[in-house]
Amino acid sequence: MAVGVVIVLLFAGLAVRLAALQVGSRDRYVSVGEEQRVRSELLPADRGSIVDRNGEDLALSLSQPTLWADPSQVHDPVAAAAALAPILGVDQIELIEKLGSDSQFAYLARQVPEPVADQAMGLELAGVYTIDEPARFTPSGEVARSLLGRVGVDHVGISGIELQYDEVMAGEAGELTLERDPAGNTIAAGQYSLQPAAQGDDLELTIDRALQWETERVLAAQVDEVGAAGGIAVISDPRTGEVLAMANVETGEDGTVAPTSNNLALTTVFEPGSINKVITVAAALEEGIVDPGTVFEVPDSLQVSDHEFTDSDPHATAAWSVRDIIVNSSNVGTIKIAQQLGGHRLDGYLRRFGFGTATELAFPNEVAGLMLDLESWSGTSIGSIPLGQGISVTAMQMLAAYNVIAAGGTYVPPRMVSASIDSAGERHEPETAEPVRVVSETTAAQVSAMLVDVVREGTGTNAAIDGYTVAGKTGTARKPLETGGYGEDEDEYRYVATFAGFVPAEAPQLSLIVVLDEPSASIYGGAVSAPVFADLARFALRLFRIPPAATTPVVAG
Repeated sequence: MAVGVVIVLLFAGLAVRLAALQVGSRDRYVSVGEEQRVRSELLPADRGSIVDRNGEDLALSLSQPTLWADPSQVHDPVAAAAALAPILGVDQIELIEKLGSDSQFAYLARQVPEPVADQAMGLELAGVYTIDEPARFTPSGEVARSLLGRVGVDHVGISGIELQYDEVMAGEAGELTLERDPAGNTIAAGQYSLQPAAQGDDLELTIDRALQWETERVLAAQVDEVGAAGGIAVISDPRTGEVLAMANVETGEDGTVAPTSNNLALTTVFEPGSINKVITVAAALEEGIVDPGTVFEVPDSLQVSDHEFTDSDPHATAAWSVRDIIVNSSNVGTIKIAQQLGGHRLDGYLRRFGFGTATELAFPNEVAGLMLDLESWSGTSIGSIPLGQGISVTAMQMLAAYNVIAAGGTYVPPRMVSASIDSAGERHEPETAEPVRVVSETTAAQVSAMLVDVVREGTGTNAAIDGYTVAGKTGTARKPLETGGYGEDEDEYRYVATFAGFVPAEAPQLSLIVVLDEPSASIYGGAVSAPVFADLARFALRLFRIPPAATTPVVAG
């Protein structure tokens, strides 16, 4: 009797449990079953390409095989890892951990060459699969490396333009959902859904690929030739603000000069030195304090507060016009002009020319330069700042300032992107800031004429180009030490040599700046930077088929 009762109770319990499984837990077990059979795969979007102004590819994406595994289907993780490790070039222990995990998805090697994927799949290992993923390629190798930047393995921009315009080029990923059997085969009548990926937009730059390549080549050769630590060269169209080339090279510890991934033209600053005198003179002309023929008594040294400023070459006191002061790059003469202008007005013009504010390029990690607040000026600031010492700028800021003169007194915001182009081929031009009047056309023309004389007979003769009228200015500036100051003696001094200018001076279509960091062959911009300007300008004039201007500019003064 007791045994019968126990049996009845057991069957009753089983019935209750069975009912609970069939009714109460049915949805949960159905869900678990679907999770084991139904898999969703992310479909990466095709990232947009980056092309130059002529539509030439600078960066593009191509499909590459990626190996992945469903560890639940792998029979022997240790044996599978031993077979795959030498083919994929991946650590065997790392593969064992991935193949033996509790997940249903693990990357084994991403974006591998086709032969590698074929060899790995030829092993016919259970649970190992491939999927195509886009990989980023730069057809021109390292050209424009510092501008373009990089994408990570997940095809997300991590530096440069790839980062700045990541949302534009990334597109939207899709999703494929399939129901598979335990062997990984698709079930014909199973679940299926597809959300296609949306392709990202292409990006058209203002850069010219051929000019970019030549700029990097010429700049690297000169950095090597003069023993510099590095160099920057930027070429633009002063009429539109378009950047046509932007090169950055550095000398490595082994002495090799090569392009750097750091866009030094926008992310580092330097004290501009004498190329800054152009702004001092332009401000004084605009304020009506001087004209090109105004004469100053210029000795070769001048005491300002507790510091004695000197000209680079000793000379007897001379009666020099404003034009002569620029042509001879006189420190003392420039200071005398600045003293009449005054610190408040000088500071205002430096900022109107674009100093102290990052450019409209909005490039990742771009810096704004360094400008002292007027309240922080010392007694010697009215002597040093007009000469381009005690302030710091980027190469792009300095070129944009020269573009003000080249563009008839108007600040034209620089730009590096012409348009984004969607999958339908429609162009979308980015919003650009409006040009701003800085000085009058008359002032710009007067300064331009002085800069022509600098190249014709002054410190910039190495920038001359046969058949063309070139306007430009040389600059040599001491580099501040990390510990402060510029050093106590000549052995400690380090210099930056610069040349900035434009051509044809009568109707400028090209503007260039060349900055050499710590050249050892010569510290003077006229000796080491001006020749690079001339070489690059000649190439660009031929490339863009720019003829000499038909008219001759008015001589300064």
